[in-house]
Amino acid sequence: MTQTQSDVHQEVVWLQSQIQSLAGQTELSPRESNWLLSNSPGMRAITKMIDQVAATDATVLVWGESGVGKELVARALHQRSGRRERPFVKVNCAALPLELLESELFGYERGAFTGAHRNKPGKFELADSGTICLDEIGEIPLPLQAKLLHVLQDGEFSRLGGRGDVRVDVRVIACTNKDLGQAVAHGAFREDLYHRLNVLSILVPPLRERWEEIPILVEHFLGQYARQYGRSRWAVSAETMRRFMDYHWPGNIRELDNVVKRIVVLGNEEWVAPDLTSRQRQPVSPAGPTPSAAPPSAPAPRSQPPAGDNGLGLKEIARRAAREAERAALKEVLDQVRWNRVQAARRLKISYKALLYKIEQCGLRD
Repeated sequence: MTQTQSDVHQEVVWLQSQIQSLAGQTELSPRESNWLLSNSPGMRAITKMIDQVAATDATVLVWGESGVGKELVARALHQRSGRRERPFVKVNCAALPLELLESELFGYERGAFTGAHRNKPGKFELADSGTICLDEIGEIPLPLQAKLLHVLQDGEFSRLGGRGDVRVDVRVIACTNKDLGQAVAHGAFREDLYHRLNVLSILVPPLRERWEEIPILVEHFLGQYARQYGRSRWAVSAETMRRFMDYHWPGNIRELDNVVKRIVVLGNEEWVAPDLTSRQRQPVSPAGPTPSAAPPSAPAPRSQPPAGDNGLGLKEIARRAAREAERAALKEVLDQVRWNRVQAARRLKISYKALLYKIEQCGLRD
């Protein structure tokens, strides 16, 4: 076997192993599908939309606040399509800087850069004949958006260091918590790519607009984590459920998931009332984001203690002041670099992953 034949053989074996590793990651259990997609008027409308468009190969843009379940909507679209037996591949576009994201999406040829000792197919190749879910699509850097547009238009791309094009048959589902229309207006997102992605649009409403689902979600997570951690099935009290129904859940389903997991792990719910009270923020508009509405601007740094500080201990006042100062400093640096997260991480001398966590923790939006 020649060196070239050996390389091809190794690549085929690697590609097959990757595709096999994706098996079983696509399918949602009936229970998972039901608790998310059929328990409120808004979600029943989404279920109807999924049924109407799943069988097509049209690109779908799924948008909504962080933590509302956009990925599960994408998986449901794949599962109800003719591609259900083929791979479903998810890529978090916000988790990697430009250089790594390009190789992750499109792969690279041997010798393309230092350390590229063999050919590596990218996620688009792994998703061939299946579906690729581009999560946080609004975070893709402009230089890479042109290459993505080419894939959507022609179904072709070139690997890093490649001399020829690779052709794939992939259905694209893009997810975002950003207003891409505003990103286009600000020059942060290509208009032609936006129109290619926005063939069909599904808005996933926040949990505060789907309050009927909270008891069902709580029961689902209680059962899931009882099995996962080998604990007895917990039943939350009526008082805790009332607090769940009254709370506005800024982190949506992901936040509820974490709270219920903590109940199961700790084996008690005494901490729930003070915890939800301490993290309670100003409620957002019930209408949620709209495609044409500008994202809300971040609140200006406050020179006075937050409202409601009367009676707080000195340590708590100091902690809140430090949190406000950190938020203001973080926003200042992000604005200076026009929300280039790689540059911001370098200036702040923290890791890229730590920066993303801080942005999420502080509730910042560009």
